[in-house]
Amino acid sequence: MNQFIIVASLALLMFVAYRNQSVILFAPLIAIGAVFFTDPSQVAPVFTSIFMEKMSGFLRLYFPIFILGAIFGKLIEISAFSRAIVSALVKVIGNSHAIVVVTVVCAVLTYGGVSLFVVVFAVYPFAAELFHQSNIPKRLIPGTIALGAFTFTMDCLPGTPQIQNIIPTTFFKTDAYAAPWLGSIGAVFIFSVGLAYLEWRRRHASKLGEGYGDKFQLKNEPSSFVSEALPHPFIALLPLLLVGVTTWIISQMIPVYYGESHSINITGAAKPIVTDISKVKAIWAVEAALLVGIITTLIFAFKPVVTRFEDGSKLAISGALLAVMNTASEYGYGGVIAALPGFVWISDALKSITNPLLNEAITVTILAGITGSASGGMSIALSAMADSFVQNAQASGIPLEVFHRVASMASGGMDTLPHNGAVITLLVVTGLTHKESYKDIFSITLIKTMAVFFVIAVYYVTGIV
Repeated sequence: MNQFIIVASLALLMFVAYRNQSVILFAPLIAIGAVFFTDPSQVAPVFTSIFMEKMSGFLRLYFPIFILGAIFGKLIEISAFSRAIVSALVKVIGNSHAIVVVTVVCAVLTYGGVSLFVVVFAVYPFAAELFHQSNIPKRLIPGTIALGAFTFTMDCLPGTPQIQNIIPTTFFKTDAYAAPWLGSIGAVFIFSVGLAYLEWRRRHASKLGEGYGDKFQLKNEPSSFVSEALPHPFIALLPLLLVGVTTWIISQMIPVYYGESHSINITGAAKPIVTDISKVKAIWAVEAALLVGIITTLIFAFKPVVTRFEDGSKLAISGALLAVMNTASEYGYGGVIAALPGFVWISDALKSITNPLLNEAITVTILAGITGSASGGMSIALSAMADSFVQNAQASGIPLEVFHRVASMASGGMDTLPHNGAVITLLVVTGLTHKESYKDIFSITLIKTMAVFFVIAVYYVTGIV
């Protein structure tokens, strides 16, 4: 019965997410419902001491990253830096390689710290124009954006400031550059195989004589791209480059300056407030780097940013609040589920996978798929099983950096099932439906999932980290 309660609650959460209902509302309700059917007397204590503690703990750590990332992404958009980058790549690569151009643009923006959701809005108008000019079916745009924004720059490449690469740092005491070679190998695998798949789909459509909008009613078509005076591409790229470089530099400086822990002596306090620097250095580094990116953008594009900052910042902050609250609510839900008796059975079933890296990869990707959230699924898995993963690492002699990279990559595996919020947003923005375009998104999802196990195999064969 206890196992059924766990499975039913997960299925219900997946259902409400698929129906586009608010996870902020339903995650606590479903969590408390699971507690009620397990032991009604524990509902109030569990809600206060577990759900709210986990939720508030997530917000305490990651809220600034969500807000700063959203503002930075919006500034890159309204400063016309994103359009400048697109125009420069089109000149270098050419309109005939529209799929490559769109993938690279998405990759540059997300690796530079722009939110995945912001990238969808910023890139779609240019993707539509390029695909239209090249007579490539519009239905391939979501898969192309997914490849560039939802995969290797989200959690593979070392140093990426996306939250999926930051969450493991607090559990494994690593930094954003954990296992750089493995992450880079995984990124090359996803990029090359993903592009090969999308180009195959393009050629197949071309042989059938399918053009840009032949098979469906065109919706949400953007206005045609009009050339205008844009910033120099180097200036447009500078804030993105600085975010990456600053993240690495500050992550190295923080332990030198603060040591392993830092105590704050406050007058009247019973005891000093101690901060474990190893758990927060990656978070602090990303926050500082995003601030540098924001300041740099303001310096080089002050006038266009100031004129549109009020409306743009409101949209960015509201989107960031929704995203962080969704993830925090799922994190609280995961804490409750992990405390229920039925989770012991699930945990033991997953632990029966004896290989430690396969155990972690399968656990994280299953929970990410069920919740429809890379960060949410990984948070659930690591909050419940991180101690076990650390013990496995120590017992097997595998560096924690490898566990960091595998967890991060696995979170972005099966997370993009139909109920995933980013997938739904992507389809709405492009004016397409699951029936028209989800096949390609799911294929990219399978390629991304394969990459995790490819990287694990590479590690065992070569020992490279």
